[in-house]
Amino acid sequence: MMRTERHFATIGLMILSVVIVNYNTRDLLRACLASLQKATLPPEIIVVDNASSDGSAEMVRAEFPAVRLLAQTKNMWFCGGNNLGIQAAQGEFVLLLNPDTVVAPDALQTMTTFLAAHPDYAGVTARLIYPDGTVQKTCSRIPTFAYLLLNHTPLGMVFSGWKRRLNAHQWYADWQRDSDFDVEVVPGSCTLMRRGEIGLNAALWLYFPEDDLARRVRRPFRFLADAHIEHYEKAATRNWRATQVYFRDMLIYVRQHHGIIAMLILWALSRPVYWGMWAKQRMMGKPQKQ
Repeated sequence: MMRTERHFATIGLMILSVVIVNYNTRDLLRACLASLQKATLPPEIIVVDNASSDGSAEMVRAEFPAVRLLAQTKNMWFCGGNNLGIQAAQGEFVLLLNPDTVVAPDALQTMTTFLAAHPDYAGVTARLIYPDGTVQKTCSRIPTFAYLLLNHTPLGMVFSGWKRRLNAHQWYADWQRDSDFDVEVVPGSCTLMRRGEIGLNAALWLYFPEDDLARRVRRPFRFLADAHIEHYEKAATRNWRATQVYFRDMLIYVRQHHGIIAMLILWALSRPVYWGMWAKQRMMGKPQKQ
């Protein structure tokens, strides 16, 4: 064991805080917390429960008494909940982690050791894997306005070749996520940063906080292939309400970083796609208002 790793192991809770925002994913949260208990680097664990109705908060109290539970009386969404957890964290480093994950025992130590030794990096992420073993194509570049326009409006069908090139560039198409790699944007489901630098845009609810964060820190993030985390993905966002929030957050993000004119253009041109998604939800069943 390296000297830095031995040092981390002795100070445990002081070095790393894990913040998990939960909304009605009780059983997945239970598996996540159980995996964190087996970590070689024991973290401080903070669960922010966004007024779940499935008994999530009661489960944490009963089965994981060492976990710090911040039970909310209303849904603070992803960004608001994470910011509450960050404010409560005591660790030098903070990991934002989704509840629908199972963390390999050495993943936390691998990520924290790297970041502690590389102050030139803003943060790190792990290799996320689906339950069937397929590697998720996480990490991206900061999205350009053209990328957002072609992927959320009918212009993407008109300029399909341009859209394919933009998407390949955006998602590092030539990289298979089988090696360490410098990236611009890491997934919010697994973001490790220094406590003094991490913090999500309070104007956003659920989407685009990673892109906004990357614009603010303006330093690279590191993808670590040897840190493995199983991720079920989108366990709490498979409904129409989440689609509404996606478009809301996208327009706020564009307004803040590309200006009001760009936002109005995207709003107008994205309406056919938005209402098409609504119609599809109607055909499959009444859209959830949640």
